Amino acid sequence: MITHIQGKLVTKSPTDVVIECNGVGYHINISLHTFSQIPDNEHLKLFTHLQVKEDSHTLYGFSSLAEREIFRLLISVSGIGANIARTMLSSLTPVQVREGIASEDVALIQSVKGIGAKTAQRVIIDLKDKVLKIYDIDEVSISKGNTNKNEALSALEVLGFVKKQAERVVDKILISQPDANVETIIKQALKNL
Repeated sequence: MITHIQGKLVTKSPTDVVIECNGVGYHINISLHTFSQIPDNEHLKLFTHLQVKEDSHTLYGFSSLAEREIFRLLISVSGIGANIARTMLSSLTPVQVREGIASEDVALIQSVKGIGAKTAQRVIIDLKDKVLKIYDIDEVSISKGNTNKNEALSALEVLGFVKKQAERVVDKILISQPDANVETIIKQALKNL
């Protein structure tokens, strides 16, 4: 198993990179999240996952071990292939995916292109216990955060804001301030909407 590749960055695009290591160029598929984390300097290290199929060997690269772990959890779910997992990590940050699963946020998981309601539910059913155990997440804090988020979203909807747009802003606020109360979330959201 190839656990990581470190070498000279040859080419970089939002979906893949080529890293030259000891004279060999490795084509590595990446998510948009990893793309945004890659520095523009020459030297690069990516954590990798090698997928071996009958007709191909494909490398997937990640800027952090946490992102790779989420990717591996996602592809363990029936109906989620490497490309859908990569799309999910391009649409959401690893932290959003992890918290979405832990808090049973079907709408968040379903917001990813290519994932329907049944697949989103399957992801949550299959991975919730693993995510809670691996990341030692306290269910009480998740439900408290989710209650604050839901109350803030309801208030913003009453004020006339579109739910999807408001939800994006509220999610960003909760990532930077996970312990924010409802009032703080609403005030911050009003500044950004």
